[in-house]
Amino acid sequence: MTFDPQTLVYDANGLIPCIAQAEGTGEVLMMAWMNAESVAKTLETRRVTYWSRSRQSFWVKGETSGHTQALVDLRVDCDRDCLLAVVRQEGPACHTNRRSCFYTSVVGEETELMAPMDN
Repeated sequence: MTFDPQTLVYDANGLIPCIAQAEGTGEVLMMAWMNAESVAKTLETRRVTYWSRSRQSFWVKGETSGHTQALVDLRVDCDRDCLLAVVRQEGPACHTNRRSCFYTSVVGEETELMAPMDN
């Protein structure tokens, strides 16, 4: 069956959330937005391509930092309104230079940093 990115459910801005998950470990690395064209580019090139809301342009993960995401598998959730990109991550995924963007734990009213910055 051929996949058509237009069959996904996008928000009012034409965007869909995409969660990046590390191949092998299942670690959640980050969440970013895609539009239909960035989904198509990701599938075509196998390099994860997001849509930058602040720059209003495509953002190929690692294009400037070298911290690339090679697509292993792209999965669609049951409502077709969220994506899961299983990726082979090179270097940190987070712009703070941490492996994952999800490094802050909230317990009660306290927060705790769970991961040091990668060197």
